[in-house]
Amino acid sequence: MSITTLTEKGARMADEPGPGDLEALVPAAWGEVFRRVPREFFIPDAVHAGPMGDEPSYWVDRTEDPERWRAAVYADTTLLTQIADGEVGLSEDTVRTGAPSSSSTAPSLVGEFLDLLDPYPGDRVLEVGTGTGWTAALLSERLGADSVTSVEVDERVSKSAAGHLEISGHRPRLVVGDGLAGFPDGAPYDRVHVTCAVREVPLAWVEQTRPGGVIVAPWSPVQVRGHKLRLTATGDRAIGRLHGGTAFMMARSQRPGYASLEEAPRESEARLDPMRVTSAGPGLELVVVALLPRVVVNGLGEGSRVGLHDPVTGAYALAIRPEDGGAAEVTEYGPRDLWSEMEAAYLAWVGLGEPELERFGLTVDAEGQQVWLDQPRNRVR
Repeated sequence: MSITTLTEKGARMADEPGPGDLEALVPAAWGEVFRRVPREFFIPDAVHAGPMGDEPSYWVDRTEDPERWRAAVYADTTLLTQIADGEVGLSEDTVRTGAPSSSSTAPSLVGEFLDLLDPYPGDRVLEVGTGTGWTAALLSERLGADSVTSVEVDERVSKSAAGHLEISGHRPRLVVGDGLAGFPDGAPYDRVHVTCAVREVPLAWVEQTRPGGVIVAPWSPVQVRGHKLRLTATGDRAIGRLHGGTAFMMARSQRPGYASLEEAPRESEARLDPMRVTSAGPGLELVVVALLPRVVVNGLGEGSRVGLHDPVTGAYALAIRPEDGGAAEVTEYGPRDLWSEMEAAYLAWVGLGEPELERFGLTVDAEGQQVWLDQPRNRVR
């Protein structure tokens, strides 16, 4: 190869997207770490790319279009790597036939969670959800691989991540198992970094975190979209607040499932207009968490209908506001009167002064999750 050709190749590579492009997407404290751990080592040749923002998602294959693949890897894009828990192979034809079950999260979101985690030199970290292995590598680069334990529920995903980590030169401890149980053999941990959403924060994470240690997780208690949650362990409990919205795949053992609609439905009219619920401030969600435990809600924040589902009892309710106004129609199944409970939760939120989301916090202890307003002692009951 001539010197001229080498010079041309070097100039072209300098213009291509690379690890340095991610530095602008993440907090300054993590920029150099992202630059030293190329994301491309952790991404399969064929993935479905979902850019942050309003841009449409798209399929990209490295063998067919290496420039577009590399651009996707070093853009602020979540890259889907598995659907249907691996029971269906991911391809351009199958990508929409199964629920997403593993991915490489968009770099800006990864950076936000690592910034909330804020590990100190020498900290021991438990990661729940190895995925492609990229965040385990970032943590290893920052703290040393001996300080990082990463648990993955899917053996095939963990094996793939191990290969990616080998290529990148990082060797954290990888464990196959249910990360909601943590990994007691490595406890206590100074930090717990969670890469899957949970509806209920497991007590095991609190018990395995050193007092003063931090747990950071996507928390989605009532709907798909959730919150960035940061808790500080105090020994027998963990206490913290929310730090903005987010959306992650749900932990497999906490997926809500589907309602059973086999029995005869109960029909009624709603006392409360569902649009009062859907148009309420986001603080209503935290009151719903406190007063309607386990219930999954669809419709908060939009539309003229609200659906509720209790995955434990199978109870289900749907309230629909007629287009021309008037009393909403309610259809319910199962042992709970979920719409009546939702009406009560809405009125309780109003009775509290319609507080905004930022005023709420969460305590996790042996009793479960407790929502509080302004201070931990002001539990919402």
